[in-house]
This record gives sequence, structure tokens and C-alpha cells, in this order.
Amino acid sequence: MELKTIEELKEILHYLPSIGLKSAERMAYQLLEMDEITLQNLSSLISNLHKNVTVCPICGAYKEEKCFFCDDESRDNTSLIVVTSFKDALAFENLKSYHGKYHILGGNLSPTKGIGVNELRIDLLLSRIEKENFQEIILATDPTIDGETTALYIAKLLENLPIKISRLAYGLPMGGHLTYADELTLLRSLEGRKFLK
Repeated sequence: MELKTIEELKEILHYLPSIGLKSAERMAYQLLEMDEITLQNLSSLISNLHKNVTVCPICGAYKEEKCFFCDDESRDNTSLIVVTSFKDALAFENLKSYHGKYHILGGNLSPTKGIGVNELRIDLLLSRIEKENFQEIILATDPTIDGETTALYIAKLLENLPIKISRLAYGLPMGGHLTYADELTLLRSLEGRKFLK
């Protein structure tokens, strides 16, 4: 016997990363056992998520009222780390050793997935580099084929500018994701980055 509402909820929960159908089913039944106030609070948070959490028009980070990165006047304005996602920027923030700025691309170039230059924040990146006084651009895309393609594409766009361009060192495993790297590996990769020009 299948409850239609539970089945529909299970299908939606299954969209979440790392949630299989069995886990989604357990979560659906757990939600059913929650009290009404908790469910209403959860429902309100979910329905207002896109209203309360927006994307910074400058760096591409998620923000509520102020941007963690752009509105922090104590940041070093001479270096900019270019990352694929907001979670990648948070991974560097957890190191507590980098105090520069970030630019979140919103993905990697991937012809097989239909992600081209226009789907990423590359134009905004070029505009920032033109307006702001960065001395170094650190390309910190994932060490995957798509990440490498993205980094090489950006490096090519910037090759004639009088600015240092570096790429994270390969302390990170190929095919891995920055979000899941341990702090020591991430720190060594940052310290051992190589300059592309």
C-alpha cells in the first residue's frame, strides 16, 4: 500500500544529493511524525529560501542582507580566488589563512552538460578584474577535466593583463571536489599553487 502524498514527498526528497529512495522514504515518514509547529517552521523556511537567500551581484556568493566577502572591508583587495561554487569559497574560509576576495563562477564549462561561457559568471569576473586593483588571480576550480578546461579558458582570457595568474597545486586529487578536501590538503594546494603567467 502506497500513500500518494508520501510517494510524492519521497520523490522530491530524492532530488537532494546523497539521498537514495530508502533514505527519502525514511525522511518522509519522519516528517509525518513531527509536530505541526515544527512542520510549519520547516515549510516557511523552505518556501522563503529564495526570498531570504540571494546571490551577490558582485561576487556570486549566497547572501542574506550583506555579502560575507564584498562587504567585509578588512579583506585584502589585491588577491582574488576564482571558485566553482559558494561551498568551495567556504572551504577556503575555514582555513582562516586566506583573507582576500572571491569570485564564484556558478559551475564549470562543460559542453557535455550544456554549460557554456554564458551560463557562468565569467563576464562579471572580467568586469571585476578591469575595475578592481587585483594583483593576483588564483584559479581554484575543481581538479576535474571540466575544472581544468574552465581554468585554462580564464587564464587565456587574462594572459595579456599585467596581473599574476596562478592555479592551485595538485595536492588535490584529480576528479575530486574542493568541498570535500581536508583542510591540510587544501592549505598545501593553496600554498603550492603554480603561476600560469
